[in-house]
Amino acid sequence: MSTTDIAILTGLTEQHIVQYQDNFSLHTAAVSPFIALCEAAKTSGIDIRIASSFRSYQRQAAIWQAKITGARTVFDQDGKTVDVTKLAGMAKLDAVLLYSALPGASRHHWGTEVDIYDAAAVPDDYKPRLLPEEYSETGPFWAMQQWLQKHAAGFGFFQPYQVYQGGVAAEPWHLSYRPVAEQYLVQFSASTLHQCIALHPLTEQELVLEHLDTIFTRYVTNICR
Repeated sequence: MSTTDIAILTGLTEQHIVQYQDNFSLHTAAVSPFIALCEAAKTSGIDIRIASSFRSYQRQAAIWQAKITGARTVFDQDGKTVDVTKLAGMAKLDAVLLYSALPGASRHHWGTEVDIYDAAAVPDDYKPRLLPEEYSETGPFWAMQQWLQKHAAGFGFFQPYQVYQGGVAAEPWHLSYRPVAEQYLVQFSASTLHQCIALHPLTEQELVLEHLDTIFTRYVTNICR
């Protein structure tokens, strides 16, 4: 694998990325399909907006540091706060990895991933929290979820974390552009991730490298197909 390919997979370059809108960026190949998806959704009264898209290694590392040190709130699947400072070993990593990817291993590095919400279902000043209840039957974004179940695949998109499978928590807001994301996942490996982290230090690096194979299996390749 070339140095360029490794950099793309691990968020160390933006050469595959283009500005989309509102300071969000996407993979060059994902822009047109995403626009088509949004236009189709509008015919059903759904206004798909992006809450998060491409994130670099450095940005993911900042999020990771804040959470692994307890400076930023960490939640469990029930929405309860977890005090990561009282955890150790893999339990500490699991607590953070439930909702936040390891730097170098985030699918958001690829530019194929977007966290979305339906702006038509909430007031203009609403700030989406990206919590499961917002996308449940009683939440404002349920109609969007139902629409995506029927139509997203037709535009090349799928939800890699549609349900919890023992790794990343269910993230109904997370949409992935399959044609490119699948290629990247096939190319990705634990050794590539190890190489990246070894060269770009992060908080709890030694602990992460000790458990990297488990992390890769549980949180990177473990997706809903």
